Amino acid sequence: MEPLITSLPAEFWTVPYDGSRFPGAAAVTAQSGLAAGANCQLFAYEVLRHFGLTPPELRSSELWSDTEATVHVPVPQPLDLVLFNSTARAYGAHVGVHVGDDAILHLCAEVGHPTVWAGADFAARERYAVRLGAKRVLPRPS
Repeated sequence: MEPLITSLPAEFWTVPYDGSRFPGAAAVTAQSGLAAGANCQLFAYEVLRHFGLTPPELRSSELWSDTEATVHVPVPQPLDLVLFNSTARAYGAHVGVHVGDDAILHLCAEVGHPTVWAGADFAARERYAVRLGAKRVLPRPS
């Protein structure tokens, strides 16, 4: 986990949570970049882009059902996306980035800026109590 976390530029740690800035939203199209804020998905996708991956611009339920750009994985590895929700439904699920061991980097309204939580931290909160699973972004053909 350590190298992955420490190699993120400082500006990733100051991104404010903004639920209106999600993939495909007009607010994102009008003003790009993370400085204006992001929701969990937009933040997670930008983290992956920083490390050279190209995640699809999908909302959580679309991401969960996607089979073209991502694949379900039983055991997450660093840079896999992990989804949580209050129920077993993917619609409206929270998205974070697995960064090693039991650590997940994510951006949520509760904290207001990026943070790293363990699985138990998610399980302790009703809105994240159900871990749906993990998705790995597939390499894009060049």
